[in-house]
Amino acid sequence: METRDLSSLQSAPGAAEEQSLNQAAPQAQAEESNATEPVAVNPEEQAEDEMVEAIESEEAVEETAAETATKESLMAAARAMLEKAPADVQRDQISRLRLQYSALRKIETEAERTAWAEAGNDPAAFAPAVDAEEAAFNEVINQVREKKNAWAAEQEAKRQENLAAKNDIINQINELAADTDNVNRTFPLYRDLQDRFNALGDVPPTEETGVWKRFQEAREHYSDNLKINKELRDYDFKKNLDAKILLIEQAVALDAEEDVITAFRRLQDLHDKWRQVGPVAKELREEIWQKFKDASAAVDKKYQAFFEERKAREAQNEAAKTALCEQIEALDFSALGSFNAWEQMTEQIIALQIEWRKLGFASRKANNALFARFRQRCDEFFAAKAAYFKTVKEEYATNLAKKTALAERAEALKDSTDWRKATDEFVEMQKEWKTIGAVPKKHSDAVWKRFLGACDYFFDHKKQATSGQRTAELANLEAKRQIVADLEAIAADTAAEGAQDRMRELQEKWQATGHVPFKEKDKVNDAYRAAVNTLRRAFNLTESRARMDRFADNLAQLDGDNAKLARERERLARALESRRIEIRTYENNLGFLSSKSKSGETMVNEFRRKIDHLKDDIAQIEEKLRMIDSKMA
Repeated sequence: METRDLSSLQSAPGAAEEQSLNQAAPQAQAEESNATEPVAVNPEEQAEDEMVEAIESEEAVEETAAETATKESLMAAARAMLEKAPADVQRDQISRLRLQYSALRKIETEAERTAWAEAGNDPAAFAPAVDAEEAAFNEVINQVREKKNAWAAEQEAKRQENLAAKNDIINQINELAADTDNVNRTFPLYRDLQDRFNALGDVPPTEETGVWKRFQEAREHYSDNLKINKELRDYDFKKNLDAKILLIEQAVALDAEEDVITAFRRLQDLHDKWRQVGPVAKELREEIWQKFKDASAAVDKKYQAFFEERKAREAQNEAAKTALCEQIEALDFSALGSFNAWEQMTEQIIALQIEWRKLGFASRKANNALFARFRQRCDEFFAAKAAYFKTVKEEYATNLAKKTALAERAEALKDSTDWRKATDEFVEMQKEWKTIGAVPKKHSDAVWKRFLGACDYFFDHKKQATSGQRTAELANLEAKRQIVADLEAIAADTAAEGAQDRMRELQEKWQATGHVPFKEKDKVNDAYRAAVNTLRRAFNLTESRARMDRFADNLAQLDGDNAKLARERERLARALESRRIEIRTYENNLGFLSSKSKSGETMVNEFRRKIDHLKDDIAQIEEKLRMIDSKMA
């Protein structure tokens, strides 16, 4: 009798176990719709996005870095990714890196577009500047993708090779099963074929279930249909049972693992090992598989709950981040016009940024978009703030230059002894100083002290030098006030004999009287002109009445002679137009005269007197025309 190698004896699971095993592949979402029948998760049949979610907790640091990424850090990350093995690089990592760079580039482009428009250029003609860094970044990313694609193609080729090899092994096992007369001789080869099958790598996902099912059927065919020595079968079943009991114990222990992701990964490893272990006795297959499936379901349930909780948390974070975006977008900083207003708005922006950093991640789809939206508004604010501060700084510098120039002018003029001219210039400089805006605080006191010191120096010296002149001006003021009083006394009785001669004497006395204090000048001059005008109107009224009486007598003699009346009316109309032209001429000349000098003031007063006299003449002429018109009616 031929000696048998009992230590290497294996068999295949039965049809019931195979059917249950094939049911272990549905994704974690199936548990929610079929909670009464827990199933294990087969990672090789999960969608790629499920696998990405399973490792997102490890990428949290990378996500955090992305929110504060710079083009330099992204380039460094891309180069580091290029150095990694292709198997360690996830496609979503490449895409995420590219999206982050695109977001930064978009922010730069928008800033360039805004600067282009603010410079007065046509927004439609804007073209972003060529970014050499972006070209270099894209080159590195393309190399990473090419490397990944080459590796993926190589892996696909290997899977195809593995599929062909596994199909060949299945065919060989089926051939061994058909040779019922050489069980003892072919069993070691059968074991070797199983080991070779298990040692082979992955096959295309679409073929995984089919090839595994055919392998199980071939093993069951070999184990169940051939007349293998019962002693060998029992030994193999017992060994497989012990291995599967150990896997069940390990699966049960995973329920106590705090890290859900780690527990899920280890469970997938246990499923891989379960599939490699051969079958057990038929009467135990359903029972032992149910225990393993129940233990798997407990881990799967926690795994599903973990992702549901995380999804709910991400939804809350997305809502909170959206609210922060809306809140920061509602802030209007277009009309801020002071440092305090900008600083208060800055505090609000920073408070919102702090609140943002307290929030966790939103979903992968929304998180980057929300961050780009929030960051864009922050960038818009700080760009506007920088522009405002730059403008104010330039304005302050201009104001400082103007005030410094005034201070220098005042210092150059402070020793002048041309008191009137210098005083006028100092007064003008003081008025101009008041119209100039603020200057930087560090220069404000110094430039003001320079200007004020020069002004005080001049006016102190002027006061000392003109103290005698001040006494004379006060005396002149009293004399002019007396002249005004005398004129007002004449106005009380204009019919008195010599009233007009007395008025002319007082006018000559006024012209002969010297300057008065500057502050009293306008007041006493206004009083004088008012008194003179009152007297002139009174004298003119008396004369006008006499002239109108004589004109009325002359008209009475022409009563009925319309030809003479018409000639007289034409003469008066020409006189009326002539006086109106004279008034316009005087009024135009007044626009070119200044009353700052004594001679200029005298001429202005004379022009105004003549204009008043002409207006009185016009009124009389118009009255005469109305009288003629009544005679000719």
